[in-house]
Amino acid sequence: MSPAPDERDRIRAAMDRILAGTPEHSTGALTIVALAQEAQVPRNALTQRHPDLRNEFNGKVRERGQMPDAEKRLRKQIVKLKELRAADAEELAQLREDVQGLLRVVNQLTLENQQLRTELTQPRARLRVLPGQPQPPAPR
Repeated sequence: MSPAPDERDRIRAAMDRILAGTPEHSTGALTIVALAQEAQVPRNALTQRHPDLRNEFNGKVRERGQMPDAEKRLRKQIVKLKELRAADAEELAQLREDVQGLLRVVNQLTLENQQLRTELTQPRARLRVLPGQPQPPAPR
């Protein structure tokens, strides 16, 4: 499908309306989606057929000292992800520390168990085996 002959003109007019704060067909957000809605063209008209107009719009938004809404959203998301990453790194460090502590305890218990087993095999051992729990009768 070929673009309408006046598509570039409609996009430029929509750009002017949005930047002037007088949108007619969109929310007036400083996004490519809003620009496409305002120009009443499909979004891919800006992303594929007229990337120069898309870049021009983003450039004009930046010139005004503003940031496109999509960029604002992404920057907020980046901050949130960095915070989550820092929290995950802290938790991971704590878990690694915990693992080392648990390994030390397991090693100590293993040594004690070996010593007790060895002592049980000795004649006149100071230890004696305690009777186990009585087992319930097997079902017939």
